[in-house]
Amino acid sequence: MGGSITAEHGVGLEKKMWLHLSRSQEEITLMKTLKAALDPKGILNRGKIFE
Repeated sequence: MGGSITAEHGVGLEKKMWLHLSRSQEEITLMKTLKAALDPKGILNRGKIFE
């Protein structure tokens, strides 16, 4: 239907392993950079999407 794996509710644990199919490596790197900036101690949703 032309949608994406992540939809509007985020990736979700069931779809975590397929994130690379709908997002480029640059986009994933940006996601990790934003996560690190907003949660420098890594306490929010620890290990859910990014290890």
